[in-house]
Amino acid sequence: MKVSTLALLTLLLAALWTESWGASFRSLYGTCCYKKMFLEKKIPDNRIKSYQETPSHCSHRAVRVETLKGQKFCVDPEKKWFQDYLQRKESNGTST
Repeated sequence: MKVSTLALLTLLLAALWTESWGASFRSLYGTCCYKKMFLEKKIPDNRIKSYQETPSHCSHRAVRVETLKGQKFCVDPEKKWFQDYLQRKESNGTST
């Protein structure tokens, strides 16, 4: 009885460990933006709730922008409209 309980406990712990590893792996790359994901249109300032740069391990440098409606888009941080947005935010003394 002890052996089967120990084996069951070991399997359960292994399953929990692999699940947590898989979730962290997915979340690590789930924050990246890929070429086909970029939005080319300007997002109006009053619709932007927040933004966050993608991590350095991603293949494309990008900013993930979240709108007030909860939509998330990838944008090129070098786009003029986004640079203008950042300057306006800085001059207003607000940040995300």
